[in-house]
Amino acid sequence: MKKSRPSDLETQVLSVLWKHGPSTVRQVFSQLPDGKERAYTTVLTVLQGMERKKLVSRTRDGAAHIYRAEIDRDEVGQPVVKTLLQNVFAGDPARVVQALVDSADVTAEDLKQIRRVINQAARDVQRRGEDQ
Repeated sequence: MKKSRPSDLETQVLSVLWKHGPSTVRQVFSQLPDGKERAYTTVLTVLQGMERKKLVSRTRDGAAHIYRAEIDRDEVGQPVVKTLLQNVFAGDPARVVQALVDSADVTAEDLKQIRRVINQAARDVQRRGEDQ
């Protein structure tokens, strides 16, 4: 069964689970990245809905329920980036990278990692060209 695409709040919940691993509702509640005030019960309701959608699974640890992501970051991120690339940047990947570098607090280490990713992608493209 195909998993449904997560909403913005569900994506934030997943980001907490990806970063911190299996977590209780309270742990997710305290780590949501947008910093908005919301009720504990809202986060609980979202997690329960995510479980029905098979985006997370739940186990019991005493009285607490531990939630674990059942979808990985790439399954969520790649379609979002593809849509952003087409709808905002007219299919121009260089403009996406430029926007990222301009809008984020990018460190020297971040730039090194970005260079590594780009260099690997260039090698992969070259290799594919040689195979044809």
